[in-house]
Amino acid sequence: MRMHSHPALRWTWRISVGVVGTVVLIAGIIMCVTPGPGIGGILLGLAILATEFRWARGPLRRARRWAVSAADRALEAKRRHMGRR
Repeated sequence: MRMHSHPALRWTWRISVGVVGTVVLIAGIIMCVTPGPGIGGILLGLAILATEFRWARGPLRRARRWAVSAADRALEAKRRHMGRR
């Protein structure tokens, strides 16, 4: 990738990714207590940060597992509810 071949471009790119990812992550956290797709914002922010920062990959992996688990629980609850009718 051309961005990573020059030191000034590499740092500019990393800082840009860091700022955008952090803003999206903070917006997701804020949306958890206000109307909006908070979990989606958190996942998107972590995914952006994980493209350049290794430390963000662990939390992203845990957040993805949690999201899949929550979706499975929601589907199971819906199936149980539909079965009662």
